Amino acid sequence: MMFATQSFSLSRLSNASGWRNFMAAGVAVGMHALVLALLLAQWPSDTPDAPKVRTLTTQLITLPAPVVPDIITPPEPVIVPPVQPAKPIEPVEAPKPDPRIQQQKLEQAALARKRVAEQERQRELQRAQQREQQRIAEQQALARREAEAQQRLAQEQARHRQAAAAAERARQAEAAAAASRQYLPIAKDAPDYPDRALDKNIEGDCTVSYRVNPQGRVENPQVIGDCHPLFVRPSLSAAKTFRYQPRLENGKAVAVDGVKNTFHYRIE
Repeated sequence: MMFATQSFSLSRLSNASGWRNFMAAGVAVGMHALVLALLLAQWPSDTPDAPKVRTLTTQLITLPAPVVPDIITPPEPVIVPPVQPAKPIEPVEAPKPDPRIQQQKLEQAALARKRVAEQERQRELQRAQQREQQRIAEQQALARREAEAQQRLAQEQARHRQAAAAAERARQAEAAAAASRQYLPIAKDAPDYPDRALDKNIEGDCTVSYRVNPQGRVENPQVIGDCHPLFVRPSLSAAKTFRYQPRLENGKAVAVDGVKNTFHYRIE
């Protein structure tokens, strides 16, 4: 009986791959030892007959390598180098500014401030002008309102005066009408137009006041108001010719004072 043996050369086990190869070799050797033990246990103890020549055919079977779990290698400790104290930073001297550049910056800053001040002055001047214009506009508006108020007041006063004059004229007319009802004129001749007034184209009015006696005749005629001298005599002469119906009070004729008549001289 022939045995096939297999030798293994072991290299240095410096990593995980070496360990896996060593374990596989050990398993293979163990299996071969187990097979040999089984064969020896079955070997007969009696003296065997003359051996017959037999031919034993062996076949080499290659078993798959056993799966060996990976061996976790602990991580190597990290060696932290000691912290070296930092070297003090030496102060770096700032570069000195160029005097010309510094002077130029100062001049530019001064110009900028001057422009800002000028702009502010212009804005203040504009605001002052606007305030002055607004003040003038308010004064003009106030003056217009005052003028309108004065005009309305004058118009109102004129209307009151006109109304008062109209009322006075109506009262006088009513009084004259009432008086005339008491002493109605019977005869009133127009005066003669003076020749001198005709030659000079003079026109005018002349009012004569007189007393009407109980007989209805005119007494004491007098010119009142403005009257042209050329119209005084013909007006008085014409008033003396007037005749009235006497006023009666309690059935008795009485005199009436202050009777007026206006003569109008017009050239037609």
